Amino acid sequence: MFGWFRRNKTKREIIINAESLETRVAVIENGKLEEFQVEHPTQERIVGSIYKGRIQNLEHDLQAAFVDIGMKKNAFLHYWDMTPDSELGAEYDEDSSRRNRSFKKKRMSNDEVNKLFPPGSEIVVQVTKGPIGTKGPRVTASLSIPGRYLVMMPGAHLKGVSRKIDDENERHRLKKILARLPIPNELGLIIRTAGSGASSRSFARDLRGLISVWDSIQSGIMNKSAPCCLYQEPDLVERVVRDWLTEDIDRIVIDDKNHYERIREIAATVSRSAKSRIYLYEGDLPVFDHYDVERQLGEAFMRKVNLKSGGYIVFDETEALIAIDVNTGRHKGKGSQEDAIFEVNTEAVEEVARQLRLRNVGGLVVLDLIDMKSRKHQNNVYKALKSALKRDKARTNVLPISSLGMLEMTRQRVEESILSSLYIDCPYCRGRGHVKSQMGMSVEVQRQVAAIMRKRKKNNDTISLQIVVHPTVLERLRREDEAVLMNLESRFEGRLSFKSDPAKHMEYFSINDAVSSEVLYTNVES
Repeated sequence: MFGWFRRNKTKREIIINAESLETRVAVIENGKLEEFQVEHPTQERIVGSIYKGRIQNLEHDLQAAFVDIGMKKNAFLHYWDMTPDSELGAEYDEDSSRRNRSFKKKRMSNDEVNKLFPPGSEIVVQVTKGPIGTKGPRVTASLSIPGRYLVMMPGAHLKGVSRKIDDENERHRLKKILARLPIPNELGLIIRTAGSGASSRSFARDLRGLISVWDSIQSGIMNKSAPCCLYQEPDLVERVVRDWLTEDIDRIVIDDKNHYERIREIAATVSRSAKSRIYLYEGDLPVFDHYDVERQLGEAFMRKVNLKSGGYIVFDETEALIAIDVNTGRHKGKGSQEDAIFEVNTEAVEEVARQLRLRNVGGLVVLDLIDMKSRKHQNNVYKALKSALKRDKARTNVLPISSLGMLEMTRQRVEESILSSLYIDCPYCRGRGHVKSQMGMSVEVQRQVAAIMRKRKKNNDTISLQIVVHPTVLERLRREDEAVLMNLESRFEGRLSFKSDPAKHMEYFSINDAVSSEVLYTNVES
């Protein structure tokens, strides 16, 4: 029985590539990429960081304040986030974590906001969402400082256990440990999922570390001038040990010796077994190539993602909306057509949940599923997506499949998507994904040439034009549109000559006076 369990146990590994200019972390399960994060040392990570800021202005229409925290763009702060939750009588669900808590909170009136937080006043806030696109960071006055096993919430009175720990005996044990911890007044505390199975000594040690961090923050509040940073989240390598190194992780493999030693030191504070699961990779191939992560990453960020069944999904990412189209592709299925569609949709939603994590995309997500007539199949696909999203650390909300076969959901967006951080819009097509066809360019060239020739003939000017185009467009003009161009010369009693320039954009063309070389027209927007 035990041998069967080991053969079928999911093998989970964390692979860290820290040799290059960026740090990349991948979680693989039985060789399949499931999680991915990347961090550039030159780019400051601000999500989770705590700042002492200064109120710049109040916008009652938006019910928000703009706070200077020392960045290029002021931070956005909702009025209902301007005070720690407990100060306004927040009601917490006992076993909620900070990310998934539900509470009722009295909102301040505009007059109360003007009185308590006039422009120029100082406020301590934490970044909950980094700057995305043209928007500045979003902040809250409800602070949350994570440790290995605990999350400390200054200003709150909540003491509870993460709802992800569902074993009642373990929850009872953890609540008894929590009740015995020497927690200072005005500090809320939540036991994280990683705390399951941990000893009371481990919790006490984690609490001492968090109190030390809070003492440092308080010292900064008293002695530093706004705007300033009071607390910054550790780098990605350290966060991996703090947040990801749980009992179900078989090992962490890293390719940099300095980071390897540092991770072992951090892991040693967790447990002896945790330290023994840290390995240094010294192979000839890059570590991501050795574990087949590089290839999977390349496939993960494609617009079209193939499914094992032969179907495929297509991702289109905009600033606020992710549109996902599901297609049967080559999938035939062994049963009826309805069963085949159900199989593809089920596989698709499971892959969508994985892709959302890998790409770190958020906002409104709309899945255009293949139409299913069976209500049972629709419900099963909906449940499959809900189940696959359980492992997502970001907050999600899924609505049932609509009568149009659309499935709508939202996913918490905290930072720029991986795609946005690793890629830029193609400078050739400017993000459209398309360029004009040779026929389209030929038509546009003819239209502009005719307009210039008409104007010159009306003014009795000499008509001798030279048109510069991309070679592929010139090939089209020569082979298929020569008669049209000769007709233009005959109609307007002029002369046309053409020149190709391979260095130009496919959509570029210019019309010049052949005698004076004066540029008469160029589609510079291309």
